[in-house]
Amino acid sequence: MAEAAITLPAIVLLTFAMVNLSMAWYAAVAASNAANYGARMGSVAQANPQGHAVSAAQTRLASTSIGTYSISASGGGTRGSQIVVSIDWTVPNYITGLMTLLGGGSPASFSGTVISTFRQEGW
Repeated sequence: MAEAAITLPAIVLLTFAMVNLSMAWYAAVAASNAANYGARMGSVAQANPQGHAVSAAQTRLASTSIGTYSISASGGGTRGSQIVVSIDWTVPNYITGLMTLLGGGSPASFSGTVISTFRQEGW
């Protein structure tokens, strides 16, 4: 019984940590895929490549229910120029309170930035 009292909190903490890190990983991969898709769509757009890039990235992220995302695009417009799509993502950290009880600290959320660059195609 004493073994369970010692190991159970550690196992529960590790389980919640794995879930948190999995959510952060999922948000990072979703943002990366959306940035690539948005930059590609913007690079082949005949007019308003930045608008097409942001719209395509938003469409790709519409079905993602984990995290919050901020999308921006720059560049493009002339043949050969680069269009850059940047997505900032944030996922809440659900074990912050638990870590403070154990004497440790952790950030309130996980966040990152994904940047994708494509060269504007021309016809």
